[in-house]
Amino acid sequence: MRRTAIVLAVVLLAAGCSSGSNGSNSSGGGDTPGVTDSEVVVGTHMPLTGPAAAGYSKIAPATKAYFDYVNANGGVHGRKITYKIMDDGYNPSNTQQVVRQLVLQDKVFAILNGLGTPTHTGVLDFLKTNRVPDLFVASGSRSWNQPDKYPGTFGFNPDYTVEGKILATHVKESYAGKKVCFLGQDDDFGRDSLAGIEKVLGPVAAKEKYVTSNPNVGPQVGALKAAGCQVVILATVPGFTALTIGTAAKIAFKPQFVVSNVGADPTTLTKLLGGAAPLLLEGVVSANYLPLATDDSSPWMQLYTKVNSQYNGNAEMDNNIVYGMSVAYLFVQVLQAAGKDLTRDGLIAAVEKGGYTGPGMTPLRYSAQDHSGYGGHQLTRLVKGKATYFGTPYQTDDKEAPVTPYQAAPVAPPQNGIPPA
Repeated sequence: MRRTAIVLAVVLLAAGCSSGSNGSNSSGGGDTPGVTDSEVVVGTHMPLTGPAAAGYSKIAPATKAYFDYVNANGGVHGRKITYKIMDDGYNPSNTQQVVRQLVLQDKVFAILNGLGTPTHTGVLDFLKTNRVPDLFVASGSRSWNQPDKYPGTFGFNPDYTVEGKILATHVKESYAGKKVCFLGQDDDFGRDSLAGIEKVLGPVAAKEKYVTSNPNVGPQVGALKAAGCQVVILATVPGFTALTIGTAAKIAFKPQFVVSNVGADPTTLTKLLGGAAPLLLEGVVSANYLPLATDDSSPWMQLYTKVNSQYNGNAEMDNNIVYGMSVAYLFVQVLQAAGKDLTRDGLIAAVEKGGYTGPGMTPLRYSAQDHSGYGGHQLTRLVKGKATYFGTPYQTDDKEAPVTPYQAAPVAPPQNGIPPA
């Protein structure tokens, strides 16, 4: 009984020491969890192991590497950023445990870039109750864009419905008359993607779903072949993208694959598919909104390559590393904007102020009314193992707005690679 009472007291203290209309701490820096004059502590949950670890396990170390680079150059308003990375194995029950540890024991200032639709959904209410800013969730679920219900939560990725509309627009224009089908994850990832696709194409010819706990997609792929599918749009994490394409090859099923950005990193898929990868991946269409890891001419890639070499053990560069560093760059921008007197309310207000630019090909949409993150994509095609952009970037929303070109060019990074104060 005494232990239960202590735990309850800790929970009540964690919930009660913060206040504010935005669901965050509004007191001064000395009373703000995770903030001292010399340090700000943030945390995340990531699949370092488990069914989504392929590729995704590289994201958080890349984010930390950029923070280490910033720290080596003086930090933000004199504070070094400490990033606590917890492995949840892409298991929602594990996510709840590790996030509780980060908030109640480690006293983090904010949760940054927690990964996964099924995993992060389960901690939204806990983070709201404990008034913890929940920034730049690593998923395109529309759940993160509910400022009235979850005022402290913000997305980063273009949401899956936006992506689905853009991919479907390409399919409609490039594969007219073909039988289009869908395979997606059995959660908001798959459902939101399909919603966007069907806004443009109407009902697809066949639809299948998978769960990450079952690595056999043979029945689903067989059903798509039996349905005569000629184009298959995948809302899959990398491991299941590889499983689907590999399984299709085994049964001589050769549709045009169009794959969600989150499951299409070429380096990750090549490792998963082995020697057959060049043939199996040739011509796969996807989308992206950040610099491509193979674009040596990009000033952002030159910055990220430098940081990767100095602070990330010179890990093999891929789009997951690009993603992790891009999240870190944006978070540093927001910390700069929040000012030296750092509070949770101030952090949320800084995100909602908007106006952020960076490596993205499409706009960031943050405001008090919109917590959704990036607003579009540009299409990519895999040729000889390398993804290249084609066409123009597109933007849209998750409702009825048309898919339209986005004309603004990405900005270059500052000379020292760190957002100015």
